[in-house]
Amino acid sequence: MKKILALALATTTALSTGVVAEDITEFRIGILGGENAQDRLNAYSCLQEYTTEALGVETKLFAPADYNGVIQGLLGGTIDMAWLGASAYAATFLQDEAAVEPVLIKVNLDGSVGYHSIGFARVDSGITSLDDMQDKVFGFGDPNSTSGYLIPSIEIPQHAEGITMESGDYFGEVKFTGGHEQTIVAVNNGDIDAGVTWADAQGNWEDGYNSGALRKAVDAGLVDMNELTQIWKSKVIPEGPIVLRKALPEDVRATMTDLMDTLHERDEQCAYNVAAGETLGFQPVTHETYESIVEARKSKIGG
Repeated sequence: MKKILALALATTTALSTGVVAEDITEFRIGILGGENAQDRLNAYSCLQEYTTEALGVETKLFAPADYNGVIQGLLGGTIDMAWLGASAYAATFLQDEAAVEPVLIKVNLDGSVGYHSIGFARVDSGITSLDDMQDKVFGFGDPNSTSGYLIPSIEIPQHAEGITMESGDYFGEVKFTGGHEQTIVAVNNGDIDAGVTWADAQGNWEDGYNSGALRKAVDAGLVDMNELTQIWKSKVIPEGPIVLRKALPEDVRATMTDLMDTLHERDEQCAYNVAAGETLGFQPVTHETYESIVEARKSKIGG
C-alpha cells in the first residue's frame, strides 16, 4: 500500500513518542451497526490498542444500536472517528459540512474500492429473483445504510413497473430489521422471505464472498451459505469512508490517518477484523467520491 508521504512525515514524531496535542485526553471510535455490539467491540479491540499506543491517550469504543447513533456522535463531538457507509457519510455531511473529513477507503483484493447490495433468500423458499417476491416480506437493515436501504430503494423499483418500497404495493411487507446481521439471521431463520445486505461480491458465495456482512456471518457460524441464494445485486457502490472529526488537532488526524493507512501491513488479522473480511488495506479518499451518494440521499431521503 502506497504511503501518504506528507502524512508520514507529519506523524513520525507522534508515532514514535505517543505525544499529541495537549487538549485531547481520550480518543473515541464509533462502530456502525451491522452485527451485535459485543462482536463489533471485539473486532475493534486490536485497533483500540494500536490507537492508545499511537496517541498516548485512552481509546474508547462505542457501538450504538443504530447508524444514527454514530452519525449524531460525530456531529455532537462525542465520537472522533468511524468507518461510515457512504449513505451515513452523506447524512453527516448534509447535516454539517464541516463536521467530518473522509480520509481513507477500503481496498478489495482486486484493487477496486466498491461493493454491492446483495439481495438473498433461502434456497428452500423457491425464491430466485425479485420476480418471485410479490406479496413476500422483504427485509432491509437500517434507514441510514447505503446497501441496506438507500441503494436498494432506488434500484429495486427500477426492476419492473409497479415495484415500490411501500408495504402492500408489490412486496407484502417492507420491514426494517435493524442491521445487516439481523437481516441475515431473519432470512436464515425464515422470519422474512428475503433481505439485502452488503458484500464485495468477490470470491466464493459459499464463503460469504471475500468481505462484507455475509462473510462476517459465516465467520461467526451464523449461516451456511449453501442454504442461501442470491436473488439480486446492485450496481457498484463506493465503499464508505473512514472519517475523522475536522475539529480534532491536526497531528491527531494525521496520526490516525497514518495508523489506518498502514494497519494491513502492521497487523493483517486486525485489518481483517475491522474491514469485515479480506482486504488489501485502505487508501486515500476525498469527498468527491461520495458526491453522487450525497445527491441520491438528498433526493430520496431529504438528508
